Amino acid sequence: MEVDSATSFDFVFRTRLVFGPGTLERLGELAREAGFRRTLLVSDPDLAPSGHPDRARRLLERAGIGVVEFHEFAPEPDSTMVESGANAVRAVQVDSIVAVGGGSSLDCAKGLNFLLTSGGRMADYRGYGMATAPMLPMIAVPTTAGTGSEAQSYALISDSGTHDKMACGDPKAAFLLAVLDPDLTLSLPRAVTAATGYDALSHAVESFVTTKRNPLSTTFAREAFRLLEGHFERVLDTPSNLEARAAMMLGAHLAGLAIEASMLGATHACANPLSARYGTIHGVAIALLLPHVVRWNGPAAAPLYAELLRAAGRDPGPEPAQALADRLEKLAVYASLPRGLRAAGVSRDDLPALASHAAAQWTGTFNPRPFDAKGALELYEHAF
Repeated sequence: MEVDSATSFDFVFRTRLVFGPGTLERLGELAREAGFRRTLLVSDPDLAPSGHPDRARRLLERAGIGVVEFHEFAPEPDSTMVESGANAVRAVQVDSIVAVGGGSSLDCAKGLNFLLTSGGRMADYRGYGMATAPMLPMIAVPTTAGTGSEAQSYALISDSGTHDKMACGDPKAAFLLAVLDPDLTLSLPRAVTAATGYDALSHAVESFVTTKRNPLSTTFAREAFRLLEGHFERVLDTPSNLEARAAMMLGAHLAGLAIEASMLGATHACANPLSARYGTIHGVAIALLLPHVVRWNGPAAAPLYAELLRAAGRDPGPEPAQALADRLEKLAVYASLPRGLRAAGVSRDDLPALASHAAAQWTGTFNPRPFDAKGALELYEHAF
């Protein structure tokens, strides 16, 4: 993008990145160097069969660090789960947190940190900058190439009453350190690789065109898209391909950095109501909508979409939005992700209510084409 007198932004690199195969082995020494003495290990219970949480615990204990474990939350953590967890572990007096898992584990760890340090309820932290006390230092160990949560200062926690996703952010909620070991993604089932990988793709596509984009965010998003688009099919074809796994993991992290700098758009605004109302897996909801949003955004973002395609070595042709949407649809089909809201169990009668809900989502305010309930309804109709 052009840099002129109107270009301004404020971005801080808050998280140290340790990347590469085998880097999990450094977890103990890294935690000890950071001053961890008694840490809370947060991991999704579904991750236990992989052995990753147990391995993390052993590495921490070998470094002389006491470990308290917390696993009592679902893949989409809600406010009740996080609040119950904080009440359960508050008495053990941990001085740090290590999160192992996908976005749910990382978001849950951030949510616990808010409550353990500043008290109150999860809803108190909706928005940005609501933490009233210093927060515990945290290390992220992502096991998926998806959300990029390890690069962001927001926790996405569902309201247990309304099922709306609350974005709870604060500069102090950023991870001190992220360990990105692509070896940890080798155990992922194909369906999880597909849904999380497609979510990462959407982060690159959306953050590249938002009204809040800046030279830094577009740099992150462009490289993220190049890595993700170029390796998504490869990692699905050959799950043991560590090079492809590494590219996907780094791409997801860069896309997370792009979100931190420039936010997201209409795809996420429309996806969240599907998850709230129908329990649709986030990556699946994204795949149902992203190509339609790209086409719909064409009048406002075609030159930017052309730039993304060229970065991936693809010809944007005379209609870049159409070309990108077609490519994204092809990737969704390749990943065996559901096509069409009807196939996902959505009722056409619900579309107006979903549209009203989508129009109230914060991410929609950053979409390059002005987005409201009418626009959301158009997108749902296209996706039906």
